[in-house]
Amino acid sequence: MDIDLGLLGAHLREHEVSPESAVEVERAGYGTLWLDASPPADLTLAERLLDATTRLVVGTSVVNVWTADAETVAASYHRIVARYPSRFLLGVGIGHREVHAEWASPYATLVSYLDQLALAGVPAERVVLAALGPRMMRLARDRTAGAIPCMVTPDHTRWAREVLGAGKLLLPGHFALAEPDVERARAVARAAPPGKALQVTNYASNLRRLGFTDEDLSGTGSDRLIDALLAYGDPADLARGLTAHLDAGADQVGVYPLGDDPVATLRTVADAVLAIMPE
Repeated sequence: MDIDLGLLGAHLREHEVSPESAVEVERAGYGTLWLDASPPADLTLAERLLDATTRLVVGTSVVNVWTADAETVAASYHRIVARYPSRFLLGVGIGHREVHAEWASPYATLVSYLDQLALAGVPAERVVLAALGPRMMRLARDRTAGAIPCMVTPDHTRWAREVLGAGKLLLPGHFALAEPDVERARAVARAAPPGKALQVTNYASNLRRLGFTDEDLSGTGSDRLIDALLAYGDPADLARGLTAHLDAGADQVGVYPLGDDPVATLRTVADAVLAIMPE
């Protein structure tokens, strides 16, 4: 892999990101900016963010196979890497059955999509897969550069590293909030993902595999579950909640910022994490 992703990634949705905010993310110390929530197949926004920055890697987290035509995605990939050969990574995922009426045969559909990308000349070492369970994680190992899971814990990261083995990318995402008050932090998390995403089937199934119960998953989540999915507290606690993924075998931890100002949260998180990293 000739891309320097850095130890910290920033996850932002299309309405949260601009060329100006990408510059702020880069200055804060992030190695990668991940475009969340099914970016369009033309990937024009990714190109604009790369234009505005100097070293930041941009990735998709993730291109959705139901909404992004593989041929268009492949053409967009080639257009971008022709200008930025070491600063773009294509994340691909199957989406959620609760959202896509056409949902069927997710594994076979994703395999077919990867086949189409390969036929269009997109190299496997520039693709990562939104894998959670064993079958998808093995597909990430066998057909792509690695995995970019979200709504996961460090225990999942430890297991995923065992499945992927050495040499494959493991890029888990974790929610973060710069809030020292326990009850306020949990309330924010319950009012948005992760709390609002607990009834999504693939997330819920994965959390059950990790040992969480129906009681934990009820409503917007038990305290135990919210605390497992959200890093918060004073700067040291916030940093430890995220770097636990690095300790468990991740190559990078991606930050899903919560709060009214996501970019401000990302700056605070970066300051906290970088303060405890070895020189």
